[in-house]
Amino acid sequence: MLVQAYDLMAHAFLLFLLFSYIIIYIYTYSCLQTERSSLLSFASTLSSPPLNWTSLDCCRWKGITLIKMVGSPVCSCLPKGSKEFFFSLNQLEILDLSYNRLFEELPPSLPSSNIQTVDLSSNHFFGAIPSSFLQQASNLTSFNVSNNTFTGGNLAPGLGKCSKLQVFRAGHNNLSGLFLEDIYNATKLELPLNSLHGTISHKIVNLTNLATLDLYCNHFGGELPLNLGKLSKLKSLKDIGLAGNHLEGQIEAEILSLKSLSFLSLGYNQFTNLTGAMKILMSCRSLHTLLLSGSFCGEGMPSDDDMVDFLGFQNLRFLALVCSNLTGQIPLCGYIPPEIGQLLLLRKLALDSNHFFDIIPNQISNLKHLEVLDLSTNHLSGIIPSSLVSLNFLKEFNASYNNLEGPIPTGTQLQSFNASTFEGNLKLCGASLLNKCGPSKSIDADNKNNKDVDNGLHQLPWFYIFTTLGFIVGFWGICGSLVINKTWRYAYFRFIDNLQDRLYVMIS
Repeated sequence: MLVQAYDLMAHAFLLFLLFSYIIIYIYTYSCLQTERSSLLSFASTLSSPPLNWTSLDCCRWKGITLIKMVGSPVCSCLPKGSKEFFFSLNQLEILDLSYNRLFEELPPSLPSSNIQTVDLSSNHFFGAIPSSFLQQASNLTSFNVSNNTFTGGNLAPGLGKCSKLQVFRAGHNNLSGLFLEDIYNATKLELPLNSLHGTISHKIVNLTNLATLDLYCNHFGGELPLNLGKLSKLKSLKDIGLAGNHLEGQIEAEILSLKSLSFLSLGYNQFTNLTGAMKILMSCRSLHTLLLSGSFCGEGMPSDDDMVDFLGFQNLRFLALVCSNLTGQIPLCGYIPPEIGQLLLLRKLALDSNHFFDIIPNQISNLKHLEVLDLSTNHLSGIIPSSLVSLNFLKEFNASYNNLEGPIPTGTQLQSFNASTFEGNLKLCGASLLNKCGPSKSIDADNKNNKDVDNGLHQLPWFYIFTTLGFIVGFWGICGSLVINKTWRYAYFRFIDNLQDRLYVMIS
């Protein structure tokens, strides 16, 4: 009886959970009648074949994607059609119509004051953004209209009144307004590939929460804003993108205040004084990508000793200076400093065609992420360090045309590279070379062998002495006792006879 009672209680509990789930599901995921009617009304305006929208839950209709609402979900991602779907959905919190084929102008305004996220990206919306479109969007936090064909000189009327706005994306359009300066809580401002013009206002320093500023390929001119370093929260992967504008002047030291600056793209502008810029930027400790291509045109490469500082650019992974018609030489000469081993995130180290001499420093083996190591056409001498065995990710290696000698380290992937990798090193030997290593090819090996020989010469007499003494003591300690003591001799041979008998019986 007790077991049956427990079974009944368990079944009752499961039924209670199932009933609760059904109630919650119906309350949470069923669309409102007003939304259902609005969508059916919208469908009736389409010229496409009739849609099979018959079930009660409009959020499960074909072509519909769930969008969160206050109190109930609503649907969107509608088929190609008109703008009437904006209306009657007055409880919207999130409106996502991205990646459709909607081809029309925007309606006069958004339908809901509760709306927080609007994503109209990757459609075919055209015309200007109406001045009243954002009038009711007091709770808007994210506004994305990128990848459309919007035009107009007023970038986004009323956007500055959206006090909660954090993300504004309007790239890949044909907007031609001025830079926005009144969206003070924005964290991401992405407006690339438009026709925005004028200067970047100095009031940008008021956007203290800005994490991403992406304005590449516009028509901005003038100098960079003063006190740009006040943007202390810049830290995203696309920190500052200003390439492809008409910016000019010099890069000021205030940019050093951007402690978290990791990505800086200033290429294809009219900046000047490359030496000064490099001296400043090399102190941005978090910088991993620096794109300066097409800027500083016709200038000379930095050549003073201040540029040789391996405490700078500690995290730099990518530097682009192409299409700048630079003159002079990259100031790399002397020996390769051991401090190069501090660039722990380095993936490619190309020091070819310079005037480096002395040895290859062991500290290069600290660069565990290194994929490419090119030391060719220098004056390096000595052996190839065996410590390079730790470079497990090394895909390309070139040490040709130096003065290296000795064997290619054995048991490493260095031996897998072809002979051209080591060409021009007449004293180098190894498996992939015609010059095979003999017993005297390695200085280190010779020293080790000589040391072993010397040690052996000192130890050889003592080995024979101790061996002889051990034999004498062991042999005569046992055999002498059996010769002298008759009782021990009889006992020993009796033990041997018994052992022999036992072994014979076991084998039989």
